[in-house]
Amino acid sequence: MTQADKTHPEKTLRDGKLVLASHNPGKLREIAELLTPYGVDVISAGDLGLPEPVEDGETFAANAEIKALAAAKGSGLPALSDDSGLAVVALNGDPGIYSARWAGPEKDFSLAMEKVEEELQKAAETGNDTRAAYFVCALCLAWPDGTTEVFEGRVDGTIVHPARGLQGFGYDPIFQAEGETITFGEMDPARKHSMSHRARAFALLVAEKFASKA
Repeated sequence: MTQADKTHPEKTLRDGKLVLASHNPGKLREIAELLTPYGVDVISAGDLGLPEPVEDGETFAANAEIKALAAAKGSGLPALSDDSGLAVVALNGDPGIYSARWAGPEKDFSLAMEKVEEELQKAAETGNDTRAAYFVCALCLAWPDGTTEVFEGRVDGTIVHPARGLQGFGYDPIFQAEGETITFGEMDPARKHSMSHRARAFALLVAEKFASKA
């Protein structure tokens, strides 16, 4: 499932500068790699010394917008943010927008993945034994004038245990996409980039902003 909202085709990023509004090294690396073919000069919010805003939105899109607007207004440049996470069906969509918080202040996703498994075991004891899950990504492109554009992508799959693979980041080692036999954590980054929730959201952004640059 993909979605693009509040688009403004007249605002382009061709051969321009863009702030990546994230302090997450994994996300920064992945988004920078996705942007490589489009001739954009990328700098992170962390490199500019911009603080991380409080993410108090109730959806992925709302939190992405908070981060992108803060970076755009703080830098005076267009900014791109990502808010993404894992939604587990048996857990009523948790961890969802709290995916990073489940990893604690140390961002220890090995603990977060174990917590997902523990909660799934509890759900199974009540008869809810589905291990279906999906990753969601909301990309928000914000401009210093306050204009925002949101692009959303989703990839469905299942939770595996134990975790497998050292590629990717976050919950990738426990997520196996539909039709695949390996987890995102085992998958070559280029292959993951071609099919992930982030890639699907990014494809919408590219179609809107870089149609002539692909």
